[in-house]
Amino acid sequence: MALLFSYGTLQEPGVQLALFGRTLDGTPDALTGFVRGQVPVAEGDTINAELPHYENAVVTGRPEDRIDGTALQVSDDDLARADDYESPADYVRVAVTLASGARAWVYVHGPSRPPE
Repeated sequence: MALLFSYGTLQEPGVQLALFGRTLDGTPDALTGFVRGQVPVAEGDTINAELPHYENAVVTGRPEDRIDGTALQVSDDDLARADDYESPADYVRVAVTLASGARAWVYVHGPSRPPE
């Protein structure tokens, strides 16, 4: 099992049920060196059409910046479903280290992704 850090809609049980067919196990954690941003909802997004915007994690590199969220336990199949869910809004999955020290995946809007 892998960890997927969510700071937005993937934390919601309804989104998890629609996407994965079940709710996911997770623990509170935080993403340091990032702040919250916003991205317009993608046209044709039927799960999140009612939202005014998507949340986005914008890298700052400053250790005092943090985004609270949930580290979700996911399988490789779950990650593939999440990739499909996030890609229409130009989100990409990147590896990060969370405040707990755990390694996890997180989705960020492509143009604001951290340098590799």
